[in-house]
Amino acid sequence: MKKSIVLTVLLILCVVVVGCGQKSSDGGSKQVSILTPYLSSVTTNQMVEVMKKGMEAKGWNVTVVDTKGDFADLASRMEDVISAKTDAIVLVSTDPNQVKDQVDKAVAAEIPVFGCDSGFIEGMTINATSDNYQMGVQLTEFIFDYIGQKGNIIALTHRPHPGVIKRSQALDDLLPQCPDINLITEQHVEVPGPIESARKIMENLLLSNPEKGSIDAVWCAWDEPAIGVAQALMAAGREEIVVAGVDGNSQAIELIKEGSPIKATVAQNFEGMAEIVVNEMDLYFSGQPIEKGDKYAPATLITE
Repeated sequence: MKKSIVLTVLLILCVVVVGCGQKSSDGGSKQVSILTPYLSSVTTNQMVEVMKKGMEAKGWNVTVVDTKGDFADLASRMEDVISAKTDAIVLVSTDPNQVKDQVDKAVAAEIPVFGCDSGFIEGMTINATSDNYQMGVQLTEFIFDYIGQKGNIIALTHRPHPGVIKRSQALDDLLPQCPDINLITEQHVEVPGPIESARKIMENLLLSNPEKGSIDAVWCAWDEPAIGVAQALMAAGREEIVVAGVDGNSQAIELIKEGSPIKATVAQNFEGMAEIVVNEMDLYFSGQPIEKGDKYAPATLITE
């Protein structure tokens, strides 16, 4: 009788242990750390929220870290989550080259590093993004066509962002093909606060280019600078100047509909990017093979 009871207890313990093991293997108790320097950006925040919701629906614990534009702090906080033995790291809207040492440390600790609207470097698992170079081509060709392949343009960029770098490279490549288009200046937009930064930049450029026809278009690497530029143009009565950007920001789309100087935006599929990360991470936690590299969510040109 006693022997039977002992065997029964052992059997129950085995079932409990196996059950616990299965819970761990399906990722139900995973800890995911999402890090970004740009949570104040509307689109970055959108991606983070979609990922957080999708991950929590799978039973994972999610921590979000925002370093407010401070890349040194980003590196430090990334080391913190590595030391805490997080199960996965997601870098959002971040050039991973800025934290390459930390990516290497994560790899050494067998912690996968995913990107969302970031770049991809060796050691990372995947990066979900748009084809930023192609979006830069779409943006540039739209502006060039709109102004009839001739005129004076201004470019507002933020080259620390890997996506912006690729969009800007498209502009760099296409400009020599249009000798009648003159790039007056390229200006760096500050982040956080890109709308206000772009508005002030444009106000100053209007003061130095007061005559109508001196500026024909403003090429904006993303929509928030385009919004700031449009505000400055409307306040100055210079609505003949064409503005276009990238992202599909809801405010930018509304301004397009209202007939503002913003005439187009290349809409990124931010929800699609976030969903790619969640799905690929789920595959990783399930032990299934993953093809490393960039994975693209398609973009769409939205016009008047």
